[in-house]
Amino acid sequence: MKIFSVDKIRKADFYTIENEPISSINLMERASSILFLWIKNHVKPENKIIIFAGLGNNGGDGLALGRMLTNNGYQVVINIIRYSKNTSEDFQANFNRIVEISGIEINEVENKSTIPEIDSGDVVIDAIFGSGLTKPVTGFIGDVINLINDSDAVTISIDIPSGLFADKTSLSEKGKIVRADYTLSFQFPKLAFLLPENELYVGNWEVLDIGLSPEYINSTPTKNHILLKEDIKQVIKGRAKFSHKGTYGHALLIAGSYGKMGAAILASQACLRSGVGLLHTHVPKAGVNILQIASPETMLSIDKHDNYFSEIPDIGMYNVIGIGPGVGMEQLSQLAIKKLIQNSPNPMVIDADALNILSENPTWLAFLPQGSILTPHPKEFQRLTGSWQNDFERLEKQRNLAQKHGIYIILKGANTSICFPDGQCYFNSTGNPGMATAGSGDVLTGIITGLLASGYSSEVAATLGVYIHGFAGDIAANDISYEALIASDIIENIGKAFMKL
Repeated sequence: MKIFSVDKIRKADFYTIENEPISSINLMERASSILFLWIKNHVKPENKIIIFAGLGNNGGDGLALGRMLTNNGYQVVINIIRYSKNTSEDFQANFNRIVEISGIEINEVENKSTIPEIDSGDVVIDAIFGSGLTKPVTGFIGDVINLINDSDAVTISIDIPSGLFADKTSLSEKGKIVRADYTLSFQFPKLAFLLPENELYVGNWEVLDIGLSPEYINSTPTKNHILLKEDIKQVIKGRAKFSHKGTYGHALLIAGSYGKMGAAILASQACLRSGVGLLHTHVPKAGVNILQIASPETMLSIDKHDNYFSEIPDIGMYNVIGIGPGVGMEQLSQLAIKKLIQNSPNPMVIDADALNILSENPTWLAFLPQGSILTPHPKEFQRLTGSWQNDFERLEKQRNLAQKHGIYIILKGANTSICFPDGQCYFNSTGNPGMATAGSGDVLTGIITGLLASGYSSEVAATLGVYIHGFAGDIAANDISYEALIASDIIENIGKAFMKL
């Protein structure tokens, strides 16, 4: 699914109006009807609904919604926030419609003293400002937002929480922002929804399809996307009847050190579960018995050192190398990684301590094989690129690093983001807070390594790997809870994730 900027969303509206064709007011009616159906399915009629409506089209949506709810037996109070003498044409058209309806309470809010109270059992609909907001919210409108935020009422924002910017950070401004429990976004998610700094405001968000022109959507480029199940199902390959283990590649994982052999086990088992034909894992001598017992399907490449990675093996037989989980930061390990980067002809998957070694030697980034995949968590990414002021800046750093070096950068976390060498960025829609647990990243490294080895491109291995990783975690969490989930549970559900796709 594409993530459009506010400007492109506005153009999608105009294109739909001109080419469907449909009038602006009827497009608003259609959007409000979809909103009404969502409210009807989620809010009981005995709950009083309080709508805070601004004077633009977002407020017009709120007025149309209030009319539909009232006509279907809901008790509705509409508070019109009169911050200007001007209104949009569609707002005014819907205002003219609701004043003719009996049983609906309409209040004019012009200053702080006229702001009505909200009871804890009420449901608040935030329709003050939409995604076209260009300046921070202050003054008495800010007081209205404070009242909403201080109440115990469930708050539902239409399209975007009022006061939140869609395409840039809101943190640098001192404006007030609605803290929504639910955000119902029209046709597309907003980029702001995918970034951690806005979690407090967006709450649980859903996209409502309001029938904007498919022709415009399909033909209009964007650099931001969200990965959905239908996207992933299209890229999964079948297996030929007469294929054999050599058909699906030979991977090398370099992982583990004394006291950290668990990382090697997790990465190896995840790699094997992801379709690789053959796997060698390179470990120090201290890890031989551990890995042989824990993962009998894994062949071993044994380092000369007892406790850590110190030399690269003959890499000629492998079509992909994954490195990093639990390898440590020893000086010999660093020298070996440098040699590996200089000599590997194929894309590499780089994680954990290997990323930390790269951050201490940033000039090595230029020598990474094209199409390599880096999988940092935020702290590892900060070591690579330096700090940032907000998550929009962080995203641009991620995009720029991928473009500069011709690599794929996977920044792990909620809505894990994957930036491509061409500047495209994909956000994941699977995964859950239970996956914030030791070893989860090692599992992801194994999955991506397995996919690369078995013949997927770097682009597909990165996106499919992230999606499968999160999907397996979701299946596990549904069975055992967020709190009880451990990295091994993700591995155990990789197969179920593939089957559901």
